[in-house]
Amino acid sequence: MSGIIDPEHKPRRMREILARSKAAFAVILSLVILVGGGWFVVTQVSGKVGELGLAPDYEGPPKNDVVVAVPSGASLTDIGDLLVEKDVVKSARAFSNAVKDSPKEVSVQAGTYRLKAQMPAADALKALQNPKSLLRDFVSVPEGMRLSTQFQTISKATKIPVKELEKAAKSKELGLPDYANGKAEGFLFPNTYEYSKDTTATDLLKLMVDQYDSVTSSIDFEARAKSLDFTPLELLTIASIVEREVRPEDQAKAARVIVNRLAKDQALQLDSTVYYAVNSKSPVVTTTEADRKKRSPYNTYLNKGLPPGPISAPGRSALEAASSPAAGDWMFFVTVNLETGETRFANTFAEHEANVKLFQQWCQANPGKGC
Repeated sequence: MSGIIDPEHKPRRMREILARSKAAFAVILSLVILVGGGWFVVTQVSGKVGELGLAPDYEGPPKNDVVVAVPSGASLTDIGDLLVEKDVVKSARAFSNAVKDSPKEVSVQAGTYRLKAQMPAADALKALQNPKSLLRDFVSVPEGMRLSTQFQTISKATKIPVKELEKAAKSKELGLPDYANGKAEGFLFPNTYEYSKDTTATDLLKLMVDQYDSVTSSIDFEARAKSLDFTPLELLTIASIVEREVRPEDQAKAARVIVNRLAKDQALQLDSTVYYAVNSKSPVVTTTEADRKKRSPYNTYLNKGLPPGPISAPGRSALEAASSPAAGDWMFFVTVNLETGETRFANTFAEHEANVKLFQQWCQANPGKGC
């Protein structure tokens, strides 16, 4: 082997090494660019996802009915959490996004709603803003009930215990008029009232007192009492009696009979007040001799003048009738047909006796119908 080195060999070798190094560098650079670019893309997409606020959401169709009670004072965040708990929406974030995307300001009324399980969040929000989704509970309290019967009616519908209603009736929070002397009898206005599971006894009774105030203010009740020379409590007592005694179209005439008898210092002799005195639950409208001998300030057979307070909760027509009695000289009245409520009025006792006979004849012809 020759020991002479080729002068061209070294430069060629260096060029080969340099070429391989450049190729390797290019590969490494490409990987760096590829990986770096991929990371950039992932970072940018992740940022956009975050900006869009994408969140798990049901696509529908919705499933079975779900009842959701939104408590008073609940925030939209609270409502979102509640909907997730009830499986109405898939995530609170989805509900929050629906709120943000709403074209108008979002508010949700407290109450009980009928929704669907697994709804798209946007649909759930629309349902909460639709009054038809709101389940409303109502209690109707008819005219002419005494306080204890009102409590029983309210309790049966709302499940509020009677004892809680009795306690609430003595509360100063009700805002009873001064002339009520702290007694709610006659001041819980008969009407239909909305309530929810959060409604307390005080809440509901206060609504009834507020309605009484509204109605009596609208008919200028206290001023009318003064013009008739009655206290507001006395006028309310008259209204409570005519509510119990006759149908609405006869109430103004019945009020006049009471006013006329009081003016002549004659006992009112009204069975409705005796019924209140003996706390009768009988469906029969007439009273017995024993009932009429019952010692009570509410017995208008034994006592002249008005009883000490209302015997029922009168409605608007009775309050108006008492405030504006019909013009007339009648001194007596009797209902002669318990089915139609037909009532006869008389100026003299003889006329009244003839009307009483008509009532007796009706009772004989209609046994078991309230006589």
